Order: sequence, then C-alpha cells, then structure tokens
Amino acid sequence: MFMGLDIMLPDPGEHTESITFGFSIHDGYFSTDFALKEEPISADADPSEYPDRITDYILREIKAYSTDHMSKFVAVGFRQAIQRFCPLLCSRLWSELDILPFVFPDAIASGNEDENESEANSSTCDEIADSLARKMIMFFGPKGLPRTAIGYRNKVEVDDDGFIHMVDIADYERSVSPQTWECFTKLAEELKTIRVNGHKGVRVAFFNATPQGGGVALMRHALIRLFRLFDLHVTWYVPKPNPSVFRITKNNHNIIQGVADPDLRLNDAQKEQFTKWIESNFERYWSSGPLDSEKPPGVDIAVMDDPQVVGLIPKAKAAGIKVIYRSHIEVRSDLIKQKGSPQEGVWDYLWNSGIKDADVFISHPVKGFVPDAVDIKKVGLMPAATDWLDGLNKELSRWDTFYYVGEFKKQCEEVKANKLVFPMRPYICQIARFDPSKGIPDVLESYRLLREMMDDDLPIRKIPQLVIAGHGAVDDPDGTVVYDQTVQTISSEKYASIASDIIVMRLGPSDQLLNCLLSNAAVVLQLSHREGFEVKVSEAVHKGKPIVAYRAGGIPLQVQHEKNGYLCDVGDTSAVAKHMYDLFLNEKLYKTLSEYALRSVSDEVHTVGNASAWLYLFTELAKGNTVRPEGGWVYDLMREEAGVPWTEGENRLPRESM
Repeated sequence: MFMGLDIMLPDPGEHTESITFGFSIHDGYFSTDFALKEEPISADADPSEYPDRITDYILREIKAYSTDHMSKFVAVGFRQAIQRFCPLLCSRLWSELDILPFVFPDAIASGNEDENESEANSSTCDEIADSLARKMIMFFGPKGLPRTAIGYRNKVEVDDDGFIHMVDIADYERSVSPQTWECFTKLAEELKTIRVNGHKGVRVAFFNATPQGGGVALMRHALIRLFRLFDLHVTWYVPKPNPSVFRITKNNHNIIQGVADPDLRLNDAQKEQFTKWIESNFERYWSSGPLDSEKPPGVDIAVMDDPQVVGLIPKAKAAGIKVIYRSHIEVRSDLIKQKGSPQEGVWDYLWNSGIKDADVFISHPVKGFVPDAVDIKKVGLMPAATDWLDGLNKELSRWDTFYYVGEFKKQCEEVKANKLVFPMRPYICQIARFDPSKGIPDVLESYRLLREMMDDDLPIRKIPQLVIAGHGAVDDPDGTVVYDQTVQTISSEKYASIASDIIVMRLGPSDQLLNCLLSNAAVVLQLSHREGFEVKVSEAVHKGKPIVAYRAGGIPLQVQHEKNGYLCDVGDTSAVAKHMYDLFLNEKLYKTLSEYALRSVSDEVHTVGNASAWLYLFTELAKGNTVRPEGGWVYDLMREEAGVPWTEGENRLPRESM
C-alpha cells in the first residue's frame, strides 16, 4: 500500500489547540481509503515539542492501520514543509517502519504550475494527501518496487533524483566511529572549497556499465546518497545497454578471472563492436556534457568504475580531466603473464584501450590482482563497501521480517520452487549472483555432505534447508545459464533425497528481501572460487552471522578464521560441511563466533569510510598533486592526510596478509 500525507502545520513557535492530518491510502490502482483527523494539543504543550509529537502521531497511525488492515506500506509521500517542520520524520519512517519517504516540493504537492506560487495554494489536507499518493505511485514498478531513474545524458538519478529521503547526516554520524566521521567531514568541506578550473568546488563523475544489480551499482547509490547530503557535486552515468556487447564484456570478465572456457578468447570483431559501443555512447551523451571540461556540466575528475567503460579514459584525458580507474574484480595477473593466454589477450586490449592512461589505479586490497604492466606507484588499495543504513543492512522489525519472509515464499510459489519452512526449521544461505565464479556447485555439494552427517542423528526440525538466492544485473547474461545448471544439478539422482530442501531463487531488486534472508539465516556461505572483495561477507559478519567461506580473493581480509567464521581451501567441501555441522551442534561455539562477528566489522567497509577514501583521492587530484599510493591502502593515506591517526581498539582490516 501507498500513503499520501498532509498536515495543516502551525507557524513555528505558535501555540495551537489542535493539528489536522490528512491521510490517503492507495493500492497502486485506486485510492482505497482516506481519513481527515484532528489531534488535540494540550494548552501547556511547548511549541518546540510539536515536531516530535507530530512525528510520533504519524508513526502510531501508520502502525495502527497496518495492524488493523494487515497492510504493508511501501512509501509515504508528503510536502517539503512537513519535512522541514518534522526533521526526524523521514529517518524514522525508514528505520522504524521500513517505509520509503517521498518528499515533494510544496508547489508540486499543491498542484501549482508555477513553483514560485506555493502561497497561492487553496487545496485542503485530504486533497493534497490524495494528490501525493497518486503522484507517488508513478515512481514504482512491478511488485511495489521503486524504479531506477535514468535522466538526461544517462545520468543515474539516485533516490529518484532526491524525491526519496531515507537518511540524514545524523544517521550516518551515529553509524561510524568519531575518528571516521571526523575524517569524512574534514575532507567533504575541503572538496567544496577547493578552486579548480576556474570554479569553486570539485566536480566528479562516476561511470560504470549498469545502474542496478551487482556490487558496483549498490555502492554508487549509497555513495551518491551520502554526498548529496553534503551538497557535493558528484554524479553518476551509465551507457545505453547493449545485450550483445554485455555478452562480450561478461566473457572478458570471466576470462580475466580465470573461470571461462580455456578456448574462449576476445577476437578482433568483438573488439571493434566494443569500441563502437563506447564511441557511440560518448558522442551521444557525454562529449558535450560531463566529459567536456570546458563548460558545465563538465567534470574535473572522472572515475571509470569497471572494465566496460575503459574506452572513455582517453576521451576524458583529452579534455584535461583527471581519471581514476577502479578495478573491481579479481584479476589473474599470474595468467596474464603467460604469453598467448586468453587472459593476456583481454588484458592487453583493456590496457591499451585506456587503463594505461589513468592517473590512479584502484584495486581490491590483494596485490596479486594488479598486473605487472601497472606502475605500482599509481596503485592504491581500496575494498568494496556496503551501507549499514540501506535496505540491505538496516534492522528489520519482526512485523517487516515476516512480511518479507511471506514475500519470498510467494515468489517461490509463483515459479514452483521449493518451499522455505522457516521459522519451523533453520536454513543456510548463500546470497550471490548466479555467476560461474560464485562456487554454487560447491555450495550444493557441501550441503549434501552436511545432510549425510545430520540426517540420521537429528530430528527434522533441527535439520537446515539451503537457500541460494540473488539479484540479477542487466550486464550479466550468465545469470540464466548458471541458474539453469544449478536447477539441473539438484534434479539429478545424487541430490534426490534432499532436493526438496534446496531453494534456488533469482529475486527482483528488493534489498530488504535479501536483508531478511541474510539476517535470519543460521549460517552463511560464500564459496566463491574467484572473488574481489565480497560485500555480502561484510554484511553477514555485520549481522552477527557465522560465515564459512573459501580463501579466495579478498575474502580472507573479511573473515577472521575461528573468530567470526571459518576459511576453507577452495574446493574443500568436506571442510565446509564439517564447520557447518559444528556450528549447528555446538551452541556455545555458535554464540562465541556470532558475538565476535557483531563487533568485528571495520568502518572501511561502510559507505562513510569508503567515501572518505574517495574524498582523499578527489581532493589530492583537485589540488594538482600527483597521487602516488605506491601500493598502499588509500584509507591509511586518507587518515594521515586528515590528521586522524588510528587509535587502539578501532576495527581495521588486516594489512599483514598483503
């Protein structure tokens, strides 16, 4: 359900006897209910208390309606004037009720054509509330999920270009240590005051292949959301999707990671198609826009966020723009060294297409991911990040948890998948894309071995099910292939006795659904054979979930063996099964690992810490400094530049394993 809300607000500091509220309920097709309510205010109430009283009243009314009518509200829309009067309303709707707050300019909310004529509004509370409910549903697509908005020049309009307002500065400040917050605020203010290319304030643009699905897109939504709160001029662009090109780029991805068929190679025809795609996007969207430094909206710094867009680097450099290239996958530099190998062929093409021209090369914090051709002086190490305040990680209430469990079961039923019987039985999960590198066959085999150990000794209520689920991405054509292979494996005779307890689902872009699955799992797996730095590992640890994972890529930096989980050699499914068995049968062991996990996550993998590292790079480049990390951690360089040294007791990702 959706709700439009309006309030007849008193003037600031003015005493009032009552406050009138207008509520309009919409189901996505029709307005189904409305109410005009008057809340009396006691004569001795201080007007300074009104914002909190109004906010409390709205949350009570929504809770009561949800309970009485068994309804789940997805979003509530209201005017900017209400947000200004009740500054905590947006944050509390999101964090306490899992409701997206939509904030509309006053003029739009009241139906005025001229946005400067907000005072001319004569609409009543119920009319405005109903109008907002109808306006708001246009931002939503199937299953009540907000659409990803792509604007002019293929700019990603994060949070529907600011209409959605989930979190505030104070929420981010509470989510990190004082040291991290001090670093971030110092650098954010500096970025706004630097004069560069004749203007005040640095202009930055991120470029990557897709606005939704996968870790890069998730990080960018969170990063832009935070930067917007500080009025930083940071934007994000994506090219026009081309399925045949995405097949090429996904092949390149698999080849570089060493998980592709050994006979698969990048040929000249594919290179030409890839190059033409980048050229056409540049000419159509960005040559006279963000990558034209001579006039607005040209930028001062461009971040090329994955290999799909490396062809833009020479274009940006020709315009006098500083360029950071971020390598977000595990790069098999050992295979690249082999003359004539598929890896060498792909790397040479990407290197000569633009990577070699970048001012800074950012890699996941595993030095084996950096090929020899890259000047180590240009290399900075930076892990992937997630956001503790977004739908993937925020705490869900019991009411919302069972709503999303119900949604998951309903989606399973729609595609005739097996049924999750939680909470009657526990479950194990791996949340990841259906990708050749994610080790899904090993997940199945580990679970089969666990069941061999459990089935004769434990009652069915204590035997876990297995959930394998994840989102898709528009630039990932392997998803369907790997999903089909997984289903076929489960259908084989080897898995016949346990097949009904394995749930395999490709889910829509509902972050809370994945949050719910991860938060309520008994044990989390991450059996990737190749991995950069998997944010789902950080998210599981942050939720206090013991995790069993492979020693692949950056995962050993995230999992502390025998402290917050277990690390196994790639392919050792017997060890994975044994660790899971121990966690299920030893309550004291489980509790010890879970409690340690809850307090073991570093700010480096949260949006604020990640943003601080980016701000360091932006400010240094904007000041005209040559950035030479020399293979060091950008976060450490940032702390040094900000003058905030590490203190005893701060969580820090391990450096010694480098």
